[in-house]
Amino acid sequence: MIKSLILYVILLFSVFANTVYAADPENIMVIEVEGEANGIIEIQLLPNVAPLHVERIKILARDGLYNDVVFHRVIDGFMAQTGDVKFGKVEGYKRRYAGQGGSNYPDLDAEFSTLKYEKGTVGMARAQNPNSANSQFFIMFNSSPNLDGNYTVIGNVIKGQDVVNSIKRGAMSDNGSVIDPDIMKKVWIKADK
Repeated sequence: MIKSLILYVILLFSVFANTVYAADPENIMVIEVEGEANGIIEIQLLPNVAPLHVERIKILARDGLYNDVVFHRVIDGFMAQTGDVKFGKVEGYKRRYAGQGGSNYPDLDAEFSTLKYEKGTVGMARAQNPNSANSQFFIMFNSSPNLDGNYTVIGNVIKGQDVVNSIKRGAMSDNGSVIDPDIMKKVWIKADK
């Protein structure tokens, strides 16, 4: 009986703690999308899973560097990639360079976890080197177990998955590179509004 009561209290506390944590506007990133997709996406950032990556995302959002950045690589049934703050700005956009840039901050060491890549999971994009994530991230359309434990998970979509699902796709024959891509018009941290 005592064991059951203790287990119940622990379970209740963990549910309550997660609910309070999930509502923390300091860890919710908001993206206003324009293009074929229009609307708001809210992402619950996970600093307890990837503290360095989440801190970087928040710095870039607060500095306005994600504003007017395109979704440069969008593969139907897989994911939508954005966040190239160097070559992915809508003004002067050159499709052939998008996805090769990052911020002026140093690359980050991987913060892999046991979280699964499922619909709505947000992960950090990187080159072949696992310690090369910088500013780019992607949002999943569906689950992709091959990414599990190989890419840093930074969050989950908590609002606007329908907007994510409407983002303009690129051609499979061109690795998802998008002509006339949708954009992140404005990106902010919810606590700042």
